[in-house]
Amino acid sequence: MPRQGRLDIPGCLHHIICRGIERRDIFSDDVDRDAFVSRLIELTTTYSTRCFAWASIPNHIHLLLQTGNIPFLA
Repeated sequence: MPRQGRLDIPGCLHHIICRGIERRDIFSDDVDRDAFVSRLIELTTTYSTRCFAWASIPNHIHLLLQTGNIPFLA
């Protein structure tokens, strides 16, 4: 059964999880992880999205984001 689309209105909170295929690592090294954080900062700034928390584990990440005035494309 497919999941329903995300509710995406200004101010909505999203807990996002991204896991590597077959639970493999998604970051090759600290440089790769730092590049992800830089992209996250750029995107949250561009789309006026607040990032309340994030955790990067070798094989997955967790993000707690609040959408701004411009919703994400889910």
